[in-house]
Amino acid sequence: MDVSLTTWIVTIVVLLALVGVDLVINRKPHEVTLKEASLWGIFWVALAVVFGIGIWLFSDAQYSGEFFAGFITEKSLSVDNLFVFVLIMGKFAVPAQYQQRVLLIGVLLALVLRGIFIGLGAAVVSTFSWVFFLFGAFLIWTAWKLIKEAKSDEEEEFEENAVLRWVEKVAPTTKDYRGTKLLVKEHGKRFVTPMLIVMIAVGTTDVLFALDSIPAIFGLTQEPYIVFTANAFALMGLRQLYFLIGGLLKKLVYLSYGLSVILGFIGVKLVFEALHGQGVHVPEIGIPLSLGFIVLTLAVTTVLSLRKSKKDAEIEAAEAAAATGENGGNGADGRSAAADGTDELESADK
Repeated sequence: MDVSLTTWIVTIVVLLALVGVDLVINRKPHEVTLKEASLWGIFWVALAVVFGIGIWLFSDAQYSGEFFAGFITEKSLSVDNLFVFVLIMGKFAVPAQYQQRVLLIGVLLALVLRGIFIGLGAAVVSTFSWVFFLFGAFLIWTAWKLIKEAKSDEEEEFEENAVLRWVEKVAPTTKDYRGTKLLVKEHGKRFVTPMLIVMIAVGTTDVLFALDSIPAIFGLTQEPYIVFTANAFALMGLRQLYFLIGGLLKKLVYLSYGLSVILGFIGVKLVFEALHGQGVHVPEIGIPLSLGFIVLTLAVTTVLSLRKSKKDAEIEAAEAAAATGENGGNGADGRSAAADGTDELESADK
């Protein structure tokens, strides 16, 4: 895929312009409603679909398929990061009206950092073909790790990374939020606000928790332009997804299993491609098969998760009703026994 420097510049400028429009429209801090999140979410998904169709029309159907496979994969892996965002918002006690701004700037920071990783990854892939063995092994190991974590009953907790600890250590911080300000000056001394700290937390933590996404998408396409744009569209709609499905996250009980299957599949695909590059005759996994497998896995994971959550809710409701009935019965028996005791005392007095 031959992408000119002009195309790169235009793409980045358009993305920045869209972010600027978003900032202007939402410049006033407010709590995001379900309708607002839905409209913006539909907008970003529609934009990604139009972009993918544009690649098909102006380039090739193969690259269009790679974009959609990469976009869906990055989107599904980003959903897993929403768990971390929820923990961050809780740890830093971010007021509801400021969460939208935190996520927007944090996601932009994450996109810049991912862009750096993508550039480094593209350089390594183009120079060393054997790196696919490392990428494949890493994804298979990550898939196994996800399954282990899913089986564990321990609740996930947010742990500050080295960058965040360094910022908190060297920068004097105010105790409370000062609107959307990142820096304030008091008594002749400059302070950072918790708003800046939490934005750094979102941006850097996203990258650390998404280290699997870069090898994963390189397993679907080796085109840097597609890798970058798929990541960009997946991340830019992540903020709306946070407000849309924040309450549904706990219901996606099998999400980690689904993601582990996808990562394991792409890991095997990368190993096969590396072996094929070494002259070993192994099956080739094309984009249509990859795209279909990813979509099917996510669909099955979602359906099974919702069924399990519904079943658990029904069991909890039945247990609660039974407990209420037992308590009510015990209360009635107690009152009956007390009444009998009173009657016996009255009879004895007579």
